[in-house]
Amino acid sequence: MVWLIWIGAAISVAGLLGLVWCILKVVKARKAGLSDEELRDVVKQVVPLNMGALFLSTIGLMMVILGIFLG
Repeated sequence: MVWLIWIGAAISVAGLLGLVWCILKVVKARKAGLSDEELRDVVKQVVPLNMGALFLSTIGLMMVILGIFLG
């Protein structure tokens, strides 16, 4: 089950990279000096991607735990 651990780790890292990308996108929008309405639009666009990245990270960690238990 070592393959499950490595695939889970890769998926988890992909999710973490997605989370970092979401954070950087919002920080960039804040530093751009956008109006309150424009900043809310950017955050509304990032939220689904943030949730997807969090989901990927969680699924990856679950795969790692499952691989450890089964291995």
